[in-house]
Amino acid sequence: MNRHELRRRSLEAALVDVGNARVEFDDVDGWLAAVGASPADPLGAEVWVFDTSLSQVLLVLNPWRGWVPPGGKVEPGEAPREAARREPLEETGVDAELLARPAAASVRSYRPGMPATLGLSYAAIVDIATALVAEPGQPAAWKNLDHPWEGSFPDDPSRIRQHGRWLAGLARSEWRTAVHD
Repeated sequence: MNRHELRRRSLEAALVDVGNARVEFDDVDGWLAAVGASPADPLGAEVWVFDTSLSQVLLVLNPWRGWVPPGGKVEPGEAPREAARREPLEETGVDAELLARPAAASVRSYRPGMPATLGLSYAAIVDIATALVAEPGQPAAWKNLDHPWEGSFPDDPSRIRQHGRWLAGLARSEWRTAVHD
C-alpha cells in the first residue's frame, strides 16, 4: 500500500468510529464537512483508562500539555482503535482492553500553532493495582475523578468524569460484553 492508501484506511476507520462514538464535541460533523474527504494529519487517539471502581483515571504528565490521557498520533494505515490500544502500553505499561464503543470524538489542536484535527477517545477499565511503567520524562499516575487536574484541554476532566458516571450506570456484566474483540 502506498502512503495515500494507508491514510485512506486510517481515515475510513476513524469515520466509522466517529459515527459510533457515544458523544461528539467541538462540532465534529461541521468540521468534517468543512475539511472534506481528507482531514488534516495527524489523527489523534487516546484512552480514558478507568479503575474498576470508576473513581480514578490514568493520566500521563506530558511536558507541553500537562496531565492528559495516554494517547498520540494515529500512524498511516493504523486504525484509531489500534493506536488507542498501543498508546497506553507505550506510555504507561498498561495493556488496556478497549470497550467496544468509542467514548468521544472531538476536534482539537494537539500542539500550539498546529491546525485542529480529529481526535477519538476510547475507554478501558483496568485493575488499579496494575503496575505502571511510564516513559522517561513523562510520569503516569492515577488521578481521582473528583479532583481537578491541570491539562491543556480544560474540558477534559468533566468529559472524562461524565463518561465514568455513564459507565457506572452499567452493570459490570455489561462492561465485559462491551469489550471490543
